Amino acid sequence: MFPPLPLEPARTHALALMEELDSGQTPFSPQDNLMFGVLVCREPESRRQVVLRAFSGQFRGGWLVEGWVPPLMDVAAYQQQVARDDGEIQAMTAGIAGLEREIAAATAAGRDVASLEARLGQLRRRRRDRSHQSLAAIYGLYRFPCADGSTRAFAEFYPGFQEGRLPPTGTGDCCAPKLLGEAFRLGLEPVSLAEFFYGDRSQSCRFQEGAEGRRHREFYPPCDEKCGLVLPAMLGLEILYRDDWVVVVNKPAGLLSVPGRGPENQDCVVARLKRLFPQCIGQPSVHRLDQDTSGLLVLALTQDAHRHLSRQFMEGSVYKEYEALLRGRVVASGWQHLELPFRLDTDNRPRQIYDPLEGKVGVTDWRILSYHRCSQQVCRDRVLTRILFVPRTGRTHQLRLHAMHQRGIGIPIQGDRLYGRRLEGERLMLHATRLRFIHPEKNEPVEFISPAPF
Repeated sequence: MFPPLPLEPARTHALALMEELDSGQTPFSPQDNLMFGVLVCREPESRRQVVLRAFSGQFRGGWLVEGWVPPLMDVAAYQQQVARDDGEIQAMTAGIAGLEREIAAATAAGRDVASLEARLGQLRRRRRDRSHQSLAAIYGLYRFPCADGSTRAFAEFYPGFQEGRLPPTGTGDCCAPKLLGEAFRLGLEPVSLAEFFYGDRSQSCRFQEGAEGRRHREFYPPCDEKCGLVLPAMLGLEILYRDDWVVVVNKPAGLLSVPGRGPENQDCVVARLKRLFPQCIGQPSVHRLDQDTSGLLVLALTQDAHRHLSRQFMEGSVYKEYEALLRGRVVASGWQHLELPFRLDTDNRPRQIYDPLEGKVGVTDWRILSYHRCSQQVCRDRVLTRILFVPRTGRTHQLRLHAMHQRGIGIPIQGDRLYGRRLEGERLMLHATRLRFIHPEKNEPVEFISPAPF
């Protein structure tokens, strides 16, 4: 995943830590093959700098080393859970080994082994299920302090956890979540993060592509496989790109882009961004996504970047693509072009209505990507049409109205509570998948892609 925080000044502190490791001033050695992390923080009021250190996973079978950030679960509770489960699981393992020996001996003697193999299969399934239960209980001990002051468990953000689906082994034990969790627990402001590998070799720490092991003293960003699951929940934002001028996030459905009216509508992308980057300008938003829409959103960290990006959006030079699922079969070939005038329905805010006299024209190009069958029980076997939208203007609810209106496509987007209907458990099936603009400082085109999550 893209590093959520700048590398400097944490990199300088990480290089100093490497020197300590080299000189034997710590209990660690290259044979331990560990990832190490350094997080530079600030105290909010005094602005005093605080430097936190962490190692990934366990160190020689233990979780705690004095002076290093602790794990994100209660170690005593973890040890009690392991002690309760390990004896039973080890007994099953011994039973499996015994049955395997019996089967080998019976096979050599020419005896029937069907009943033995049935018992072996049953015992293996019991061990698998018991191991899964034990691991689920251990993951249930993890607590993740978050940027907004809350503390979350896996069940609150990992899909399917309560139904038995578990994250990859070791999720939550990497340096980045441990460091950020400690910073948020202490009420510190994270400033900079650096992680590096220190060891002779690494067979357990692999690149996601699996091409080669991590290299001694090399710096790496947080991993996609594990950190990519927990850091967005802890930070409140999935950061796809960040530098000194802009931040690109993958906005989830249901989150406002900017603050709304009333105290209950203050949680939004802008508020979360400013919490993570206190130096950000007061109004970083240069465009918006509807609350119900997910996908790519770019925000400015400086006034110059804001002016540059705002001008691009006003001139229509920013290229955007969206994917949507429409609740029905659309018949069309190739690219289609839509121009519809519409305006705010003042009697039914925030709905937009078609108005050829006073409306402002919204322009959209679109084409069909594929057809699907709705898998939800409430609409099972209904045909859905996946549409690629390329908006040429940026009117409020433009794509939703262009999909629904009879002068447009004539079929609403699935889950649209304003222009169609939303069934229980549905979301609006509209996602901003591609965003291309000129970088305000580098003056070169940059492009970001976020696959539709539906």
